[in-house]
Amino acid sequence: MTEIGIGILGGGYMGKAHAVAMSAVGAVFNTALRPRLEMVCASSPESAEKYRLAYGFSRATDRWQALVEDPKVEAIVIATPQETHRQVAEAAFALGKPVFCEKPLGASLEDSRAMVAAATASGCPNMVGFNYIRTPASQYARHLVAQGAIGDITWFRGEHTEDFYADPDAPATWRTQGGANGTMGDLAPHMINGAMALIGPIAEVIAEIETVHHERPGGSVTNDDQGQMMCRFANGAMGQMFFSRIATGRKMGYAYEITGTKGAIRFDQEDQNAIWLYLAEGDEAQRGFRKILTGPAHPDYLPFCQGPGHGTGYQDQILIEARDFLRAIETRQPIWPTFEDGMAVNQVITAAMTASSTRAWQAVSDF
Repeated sequence: MTEIGIGILGGGYMGKAHAVAMSAVGAVFNTALRPRLEMVCASSPESAEKYRLAYGFSRATDRWQALVEDPKVEAIVIATPQETHRQVAEAAFALGKPVFCEKPLGASLEDSRAMVAAATASGCPNMVGFNYIRTPASQYARHLVAQGAIGDITWFRGEHTEDFYADPDAPATWRTQGGANGTMGDLAPHMINGAMALIGPIAEVIAEIETVHHERPGGSVTNDDQGQMMCRFANGAMGQMFFSRIATGRKMGYAYEITGTKGAIRFDQEDQNAIWLYLAEGDEAQRGFRKILTGPAHPDYLPFCQGPGHGTGYQDQILIEARDFLRAIETRQPIWPTFEDGMAVNQVITAAMTASSTRAWQAVSDF
């Protein structure tokens, strides 16, 4: 086993999740590389020191440059606002350091392309944080689709819906400012990435994106509340997706349906330890969707629990990401999703935004 010094930029919600994952991943997955929480960076010396003490880092700083340039920081996790991703990643790659970046990859497609170029030039391992598609249930759904269990895919429906801004009287915050923080920048990337992981590349899109609550206590809203999108996948399958932060009653509405010529699959993240599978075979009187509870027979379940149906949770998805990032560093081999995969999501979002403004279908390859 070899230690590796980890630096995490951001100590908030996702910064904590990554710190906890890096602390536990060695024991859970018996990784060859064992993370050492070397340094955390936050917006002020006081908050950085608070996170250092809370999470167990050796040192703290309020300067991202100090973290990136420190020789004891050997790999970097970016869990800061999207506008900071590009400059941090470019600086880290210039020093030959692997980078894990939370989604979306960049605040714009231009940023994402620059980050991919920097990653490619450096040859350093790189990954993007799309955690929901890593549940044992969704990993198993990918396996079923890839092996042809439900035949040729003809249709996909996906959504990422939550209700944290469903109340029109909820105050304006940083989340209601700037395109990268709107629903298309915040929630849509997860489901678009999931759709491409399950079905394949998206060829063209048409979309409608809107702000429903233009004014909130404390200020005007400058980004989008919800969006809907129809798409055609490169393999010919039809698709539709819906994204919303104002979907009253939805807490973690990452859900999808896949229809094939021999069967179908349904999944809902609010019941993340199960998928529903239909196979068009056997006695017609006995056909129907059946619920499959995840267990040790499914991908990445056994390291957490030996009991079928006992389930995994949100933090476990981050642990699986940490395992994959460490494996990419150890083997120097790309592991999905790389920065290139993150840029592909940004391309689809850019095409959808253009489709919404022009009210016309857009080829993703044009962006």
